[in-house]
Amino acid sequence: MGSAGSYLQTFTVLAVSCLFLATEDVRSEVRGKVGGVVELECGFPPSNPAAVSTASLHVVEWVRQGLDIPVLIKFGSYAPRVHPQYEGRVSLVRIIALRLEGLQLDDQGLYECRILLLDKPKDEPQNGTWTLLSVTAPPTFTEAPPPVVEVLVGGHLSLACVANGNPTPTITWLKDGSVIQRTKDQKGPLSLRAVSMQSAGQYTCHASNSEGNMTHVTAVKIKGPPVIIVPPKSISLNMSQNAYLRCQAVADPPNMTYVWQKGGENVYHIESLKSRVKIMVDGTLLISGLLPGDSGNYTCMPTNGLLTPPTASANLTVMHPAQALRMPQETYLPTGLVGVVTCPAAAQPPLVRVDWTKDGEPLDLSMYPGWSLTSEGSLFMATVNDDAAGMYTCTPRNSYGSMGSSGPTYVILQDPPAFSITPEKQYKQEVGRTLLIPCQGNKDPTIKVTWSKVGLAPRVSYSIEPNGSLLLQPLAKDHQGAWECTATNRVASVQASTQVFVLGTSPHAATSLSISPGVKQANISWEAGFDGGSAQTFSVWVKKISASDSDGKRDWFSVSVPPSSGTRLQVTGLSPAAKYQFSILSHNKMGTGPFSEIAIAWTLDAPLRRSKLKAPASLSANQSSAGVVLQWYLPDAQHPPITGFVLQSRTEQGEWFNLVEDITANSSKIVVPGLHKDCLYELRLLSRRGELLSEPSPSVNVSTMGMEMYPATSRLLEFVPEPLLTGVLGGAAFMCLALVLLLGSACVISHRRNKRRRKKKDERFQAPAVQTVC
Repeated sequence: MGSAGSYLQTFTVLAVSCLFLATEDVRSEVRGKVGGVVELECGFPPSNPAAVSTASLHVVEWVRQGLDIPVLIKFGSYAPRVHPQYEGRVSLVRIIALRLEGLQLDDQGLYECRILLLDKPKDEPQNGTWTLLSVTAPPTFTEAPPPVVEVLVGGHLSLACVANGNPTPTITWLKDGSVIQRTKDQKGPLSLRAVSMQSAGQYTCHASNSEGNMTHVTAVKIKGPPVIIVPPKSISLNMSQNAYLRCQAVADPPNMTYVWQKGGENVYHIESLKSRVKIMVDGTLLISGLLPGDSGNYTCMPTNGLLTPPTASANLTVMHPAQALRMPQETYLPTGLVGVVTCPAAAQPPLVRVDWTKDGEPLDLSMYPGWSLTSEGSLFMATVNDDAAGMYTCTPRNSYGSMGSSGPTYVILQDPPAFSITPEKQYKQEVGRTLLIPCQGNKDPTIKVTWSKVGLAPRVSYSIEPNGSLLLQPLAKDHQGAWECTATNRVASVQASTQVFVLGTSPHAATSLSISPGVKQANISWEAGFDGGSAQTFSVWVKKISASDSDGKRDWFSVSVPPSSGTRLQVTGLSPAAKYQFSILSHNKMGTGPFSEIAIAWTLDAPLRRSKLKAPASLSANQSSAGVVLQWYLPDAQHPPITGFVLQSRTEQGEWFNLVEDITANSSKIVVPGLHKDCLYELRLLSRRGELLSEPSPSVNVSTMGMEMYPATSRLLEFVPEPLLTGVLGGAAFMCLALVLLLGSACVISHRRNKRRRKKKDERFQAPAVQTVC
């Protein structure tokens, strides 16, 4: 059996090596259902199956595309060897046909049989045609959401639904019976961003194909934090009254608790409040017996443990007489400098005044030159001297009165701090070396010396020696700049400054970048940073920004600055009306420094080319029952646009005059007014933009010979709105009635005077006779 096995392995390898020797690749298809049985015919050349049945030794092998090991190998009369994946499910029937039981979806694929007759070694191995096995199956869920899902308001809802089957199932999602999503992919997840309370409901995943269908239902519940429906309102109450601050909320789930805070701290944690506050069931905050210190901002915060609870705030103002707060027992003032003694107080309404006493007597400011009261009631001393020493009390007052005087504070004079050693104005040192800058206060043991780097700069490392000196070790480029030494005691502070220059470095960034744009150029100026101890040059970097450059991949380009230009350069070749970024890069023999801050500027628009106004085109005139109708075509679009047209006319080669001056720009025809019967007119149009007129259009001739001309007033009335026409006619009637009354009264006075007045009125009111001129 061992030799037979070796023999089998030898010819198996031989058979596998002959896989690609088949001259034909005819494929057939066999269909089956999951769990069913199929038989795959070998598709062997017709002359050879008989040879297999008569051969004493032969090898039958079934392979599947994609598997390294054959599905089944049968050697002579020996038991077949089967792939572990097909164990117990495959066998040979009719000598070489493959029978496959318990079909699975994973069994789908291409199968081929191979035959080798061992008693005819000169024969070539025979390969059958490829057979496609297709397994159909109804949908089955391989992944489905749980029956109930709870999501917080504003959260992301994702329901996974994966179904296997052949043909590939279609996944349909329904919410409360209505289709909301359909996909032909077997993976059909449902994803909802920022769900709301309306997102709750029954979600059904329905998988279907030609073999069947399956559904899965998930109940989605939306939970959220409370919603405040009655927020607190700001109130003002007198001291000793009770305050009620309402706050009401609703929530799902409804297990709410109310938290009240004053100035961000829980009211039950504030010593002066905790014994006088109570939060009621409906969320109302009760503060009993108001005190002046109860004034402030109160915040209601209902919570049910979900997400971030909402908040609503209101101000409580406690009205009370001015109250002096705790005064320090000692107040130190600097001799020879400005001094201030404050009066800590609480007052609502605000303070009206503050009364001071010194050494038990009312303070008379007129006795102390340079002393005054500030608007807050503090005692201001322009120059502190020996007169300032003593015991002081203050009494704050407002419109409600005062709650009494403060405790005493004793003013003690002390000399301000002074330097015994100050730094020099500037220091220059090579990078990497050690720099020690001295700074010491006088012998006053209360003086503290500190150092700080002036301005916005990267954080740098430094140390302060016990005697107050600044130690920079090793000196780095970032140490460059202004430094300040401060000496402080309990009455005042004094400063001394110095400048540190670090040599042997690349230059520092340029500053104060200024852009003056033109149409196709920009004038750029800047202030040079420290050169690092060697001569520096500059380059200007430019980048155009456009709407199509949303990915920001457009490259920067640079322009070198000639040394003779200093810190100014004009960049040319830019596009009009475009947005650009600019930055300056410094260089010296040590390398390049950092870029300056980026400045953004727009180039100017190109000057507008004002086209000459165009006259209307294709002027034509036609007669109608309404009169002479003049038509024309609008001129081509112009920039800026025209504002209207002017109609001119003349007769018998006379002078042109404006007949109509206010024809709207969107008009293309007009009934010509003011024409007389039996006349010959010449008409033309001009385009108008404000006071600017175009060249006239070609003129047209119009004859009114034999035309029934309507009075100008009749044609005019066609264009007058009915309300306006009614008003005009009423006004005319009123004028006529007034004229009749005037004439009648004149007759009573005197016939002669009436005759003379009537003659004058006839001259005044009678319209002049219209004379037709053609």
